Amino acid sequence: MNAAIANILPIVLFFVIFYFLLIRPQQKRQRAIQQMQASLKKGDKIVTIGGLHGIIDSVDEDKIIVRAGDGTRLTFDRSAVREVVAESKA
Repeated sequence: MNAAIANILPIVLFFVIFYFLLIRPQQKRQRAIQQMQASLKKGDKIVTIGGLHGIIDSVDEDKIIVRAGDGTRLTFDRSAVREVVAESKA
């Protein structure tokens, strides 16, 4: 009985450590990204996952229109936004 517990304990310990060092932080990052993408608003300065810098011109449920430096308007999915560089003042 004790030998079986001694054999299983390292495996269980490995999974607990794996959860707290890898899985849980990744879930927290994913939740933060989803919250950031859900709170996008007109005027926010953003960077897309492709590296495009721009300002949000309009926001739809699942799409945004980004105004690039030369005034070009590009349509992206919300999920394409990597980060908000500066929030709008409005």
